[in-house]
Amino acid sequence: MIDTLTVSTTGPGLYEFTRQARRFVSEAGVSEGLLTVFVRHTSCSLLIQENADPDVQRDLNEFFRRLVPLSDDPSMRWIVHDMEGPDDMPAHIKAALTQTSFGIPVSDGAMMLGTWQGLYLFEHRDRPHERQIVLHMGGA
Repeated sequence: MIDTLTVSTTGPGLYEFTRQARRFVSEAGVSEGLLTVFVRHTSCSLLIQENADPDVQRDLNEFFRRLVPLSDDPSMRWIVHDMEGPDDMPAHIKAALTQTSFGIPVSDGAMMLGTWQGLYLFEHRDRPHERQIVLHMGGA
C-alpha cells in the first residue's frame, strides 16, 4: 500500500505528521512489516524526534540556523547557487545533513516508535511550501 501526504509549511521548522502515518499504517491492515517514509524534495528533510517538549524543536531549529546560516551571511560567501534566494543553498545543505527517507518497523499493526518519538517534516526554506511525503507499507 502506498499513499502521499501533503504537508503545508509556513517557513522553517518541524511539522509533525505522526498521526497521519499512524492512520495510514492502521488502514493498510498489515500486522508485521516496514513503513518506508520518503520526502520528494531537496530543500527539506525528515526527522524522528521528541514530540513532548517544544523546546527540543526550538533548539534544533536554532542549531541548524547557526550551523548553516543564510547565504548572505559573510561566512557563506563561497556559495554559488542562489537562484531562489539566500535560503536556497543553505536549505539543500541542511537536507544533505539530515535524511530524506527512513524505515519504521511495524508490529501488531502499529509503528514501533518510542514513547516520545514523533515523525516530522523539517522545512528548511523561508517561504511557504506544499511538501509531499510518500508512505509505503510493506509486509505480511
